[in-house]
Amino acid sequence: MSEPSEDSQEALKRLQNRLDTLTAERTPTNAVDGSAGRGIGEGYRLLGEVIGGVLGGLGLGWVFDRFAHTTPFGVVIGLLLGTGVGLFGAVMGADKASRRAAAKKD
Repeated sequence: MSEPSEDSQEALKRLQNRLDTLTAERTPTNAVDGSAGRGIGEGYRLLGEVIGGVLGGLGLGWVFDRFAHTTPFGVVIGLLLGTGVGLFGAVMGADKASRRAAAKKD
């Protein structure tokens, strides 16, 4: 086997430097602190609160209708109350997350 020449070693070093530079440029800056993942998680949590409120209100309204025999009114009122409670919880959670982000930024 022949020894690698000095020129090929220099070419390998240059290629390695270019690869390191390209890798550093393509690495997302927010991957270090995970803020994007936290933001997505917060959004899913807020969506879950809204959907949970709507479904919870529907369920409670349906149960009320079954026992009180007031067929459409319990579901409608439960849907409205559940939506209101879910939206209120989501707005409060978003406000809390916003305040946390502002305090962290300062």
